[in-house]
Amino acid sequence: MPHPLEAAMPAIKRLLLCGALAALLSACASPAGPLTHAAPLQPEAASGYSAKPGWSSSRFAVAAANPLATEAGYRMLKAGGSAIDAAIAVQMVLALVEPQSSGLGGGAFLMHYNGRDVEAFDGRETAPAAANENIFIRADGRAMAFYEAAIGGRAVGTPGAVRMLEMVHRQYGRLPWQQLFEPAITLADKGFKVSERLHALLGPERQLKKDPVALAYFYDAHGQPWPVGHQLKNPELAAVLKLIAAQGSSALLEGEVAQAIVRKVQTHADNPGQLALSDLSAYKAQKRTPLCYDLHASDRDFRLCGMPPPSSGGIAVGQILGMLANTRAASLGLEDGLPSAEWLHLYSEASRLAYADRAQYLGDPDFVQPPGGDWMNLLRPDYLASRARLIGSQRMDEVKPGQPAGMSTPYAPMPEQYEYGTSHISIIDAWGQAIAMTTTIEDAWGARLMVNRGQGLAGGFLLNNELTDFSFSPSDANGKPVANRVQGGKRPRSSMAPTLVFDKASGDLLMTLGSPGGSVIIHYTAKTIYGVLNWGLNVQQAISMPNFASLGGPTLLEESRFPAATVQALRTRGHDVREQSMTSGLQGIQRRPQGLFGGADPRREGVVMGD
Repeated sequence: MPHPLEAAMPAIKRLLLCGALAALLSACASPAGPLTHAAPLQPEAASGYSAKPGWSSSRFAVAAANPLATEAGYRMLKAGGSAIDAAIAVQMVLALVEPQSSGLGGGAFLMHYNGRDVEAFDGRETAPAAANENIFIRADGRAMAFYEAAIGGRAVGTPGAVRMLEMVHRQYGRLPWQQLFEPAITLADKGFKVSERLHALLGPERQLKKDPVALAYFYDAHGQPWPVGHQLKNPELAAVLKLIAAQGSSALLEGEVAQAIVRKVQTHADNPGQLALSDLSAYKAQKRTPLCYDLHASDRDFRLCGMPPPSSGGIAVGQILGMLANTRAASLGLEDGLPSAEWLHLYSEASRLAYADRAQYLGDPDFVQPPGGDWMNLLRPDYLASRARLIGSQRMDEVKPGQPAGMSTPYAPMPEQYEYGTSHISIIDAWGQAIAMTTTIEDAWGARLMVNRGQGLAGGFLLNNELTDFSFSPSDANGKPVANRVQGGKRPRSSMAPTLVFDKASGDLLMTLGSPGGSVIIHYTAKTIYGVLNWGLNVQQAISMPNFASLGGPTLLEESRFPAATVQALRTRGHDVREQSMTSGLQGIQRRPQGLFGGADPRREGVVMGD
């Protein structure tokens, strides 16, 4: 695999020149109350499509959403670092060059393969201890609109990504903690060139300008985004990174940085939050039992491992793939390189069934009991087969959650609600260890709050608005509680779906992958897995394939990527088809007989590097 960053730059330069933004997310507010059968806005606006070839290597590889971040991870692997070493270096650079998606002020889920066992690490944000289930309910009793809740301090959760990475590094790091911060510190001190995507996303953003720190950092004296190629320095972030490098996560969650976070949250003029110093200092990352299940595809058995709750991603991806395996989908190949209308119908119906279960059952396992006492009941082969039998030749009028293990539930289904945000990192190191990590501050630009300690240095880091992943409505009309309602110390349900794929017979790792994309993350990930395992595509081909989804309502198709005949055939089967931008940010690496092969999403600016 060629190392020089310049080899990837022609495609990167083209990536963000391909058209106007498809949606001005920050200017749009979700309607108050439940969102019924609405096509979701995308977490980050579209900014073009540039074909990517995929990248080959023999010993190790790193795939990330920005070339500078990929380069940082590559340097750690080249220096003898582990997959987790490289992931930390990547994450710190992403905090600088892709601040709209992730960073120090957010959370992450990490799937790790240590060469023998699969482990799941939870760095999800938590609600402040003082928060209650009515945090997003207005005085008139109605739920807030999304941006009414998201912008300001109200929706800021305790950031967990840095503490989680520190936890995993203690066990699997090969390089010193301090060394992993060097690329990000250097870039923050000396500056980096504003990319076309960063410039494009700043253009229509309005709420970010209301924060004086962010306005001074991201925009010039006339309130215009810094132009593409502008050398942007962030000395405040460099100073905070130096503190974390020297002192660990306590430098972020205690002391002067923590005080600056809490001050920013609690003193917001219009929408203050409840985050306290005690919430930050008490935060604990969790090691959880991964959700691993078998999948038969193309006359071969695979073992897939995904993130358990509080993520819904691992369960929903497994349910969709498992239900499809019980339908005619397995016998349907691609038509002219695209999924057929019949296959898309089956996929959409399986998705609707999975999302009904997701709305009914899933939440933070420290607060919510799984059906029948085990989350794997939602992935049992007999249960998925019974759910698949509900799928017919026409779209179902109504989709209800199932009853795995014959169990009823004390919870009400969560109303449909938008989700946002995120970035993804996939890495395989020279020892065969691997990570799939999805990292987020939720909506693009998070809460639009940029933390600065007030010591005269420009810049800082953005805070999440992760509490908006909780149900705004805590209960249904009869007072039955929603599993994913707000509670103090609770982690909001997520759609993030970092996934590791193994050959069942040999136990060999075959693939690491994941994506940003809010509630559509599940579909981007499932699409890629299905394309590789069932249709024999390489990971780049599967990533590049047109996107599609259903969250329970409309069937979503990536605009201008499917024939009119396919759209019409789906409508004939009863589907409400919406064509729209679907800005995934998939990253994946697969192991093939000849070595490693990595793919990056042509809809964003990521690349893969390795030796």
